[in-house]
Amino acid sequence: MKGLRILHLNSLLKGGGTDDQCVKLVQGLRQLGHEVWIAGPEGRDYSRIVRKLDLPFFPIDREGPAKIRFMIKAAQFIRRQQIQIVHGHHGRDIWPTILAAKLSGRRPKIVLTRHLAKSPASWGTRRFMLGQCDLLIAVSEFVARVLKEGVYEPDSPEPERRARPPVRGDYRKIRVVYGGIDTQKFQPREAAALRAEWGLAPKDFAFAVIGSYDQPRGKGQREFLQAAARVHAKIPEARFLIVGRGNLAPVLREDIDRLNLKGKAWLTPYCHDMPAAMNAIDCLAHPQVGTEALGLVVCEAHACGKPVIASALDGIPEAFQIGGYGQLTVPESIEELSAALERWAVQPRPSEVEREVLHARVQARFSLARMAQDMAQLYQNLLA
Repeated sequence: MKGLRILHLNSLLKGGGTDDQCVKLVQGLRQLGHEVWIAGPEGRDYSRIVRKLDLPFFPIDREGPAKIRFMIKAAQFIRRQQIQIVHGHHGRDIWPTILAAKLSGRRPKIVLTRHLAKSPASWGTRRFMLGQCDLLIAVSEFVARVLKEGVYEPDSPEPERRARPPVRGDYRKIRVVYGGIDTQKFQPREAAALRAEWGLAPKDFAFAVIGSYDQPRGKGQREFLQAAARVHAKIPEARFLIVGRGNLAPVLREDIDRLNLKGKAWLTPYCHDMPAAMNAIDCLAHPQVGTEALGLVVCEAHACGKPVIASALDGIPEAFQIGGYGQLTVPESIEELSAALERWAVQPRPSEVEREVLHARVQARFSLARMAQDMAQLYQNLLA
């Protein structure tokens, strides 16, 4: 396969799932022998990571919402480097990616990825975007459904879930490419040191929600604590950890006090080693209440051989079904969540062999290599 020349445009690089997947895709494509660059602002969290990973980086100065300089500089780079594929990832980069490609005069193929389980906010983008790009990648079948059909939940307590209208255009351009996780890092291993650091005894059964917890509702951490309050007296060895960071922390600490969970539930110090965190817990809880395009945190837990209790919401069942170890619950049902916590707290821990088998299933579908191979094949098809 002849190497391609690809530019990924990213005007944020501040962190989060979209930036993480963008950088990992570039790594994977380079390992396949393609020439790949990332263009974006200097001084951001992920531009530093790009530099640290020694990935080719084209810095474009930060600027206002119009992104005129961003587009012009990107167009010049596309022309100078004879870029064949221009790929944008954030919603705010849809039109800068399209316009930079057109301004370059090189007529590269334009690829966009929709990383969110909701429609583009602008009516104009929903109406014209698909006609201006060559390929629109959805990171799950659910996201593809949002883009093609729309999803409507008018009675949802979450405003962003009530109306997710479709885009218009040629739906043959919409393809699904699952995101990837680093299965070399997320694999079964010993994590006794981190368990001790977190105050967990060997006999404790540790449930954890792992992820950011920003207002107003985080990723269901408050619902998790409400369910824990129903379970802790029945299962004395159960512990309920909240791993991550966010501005909901004071509220969560108040919940722990109010629900009489002190000593049973707590917020851990921020953890930079997520594979160690997954191996330190006994069961991941992912009681998401907002939108969720796929839920790679579910794959990370399964790759470490851990059961998962997760909301059957948006793209989460797709992430869950590959490992299939644990239980899906009705979103926002404290009763179902608490029953699932109670059930899994008394399950025997999986053997090393069972954990390795689970890891192998996840690796076959959600590895970084698989993501890069699937995307590269679509690029090649575009240029064929």
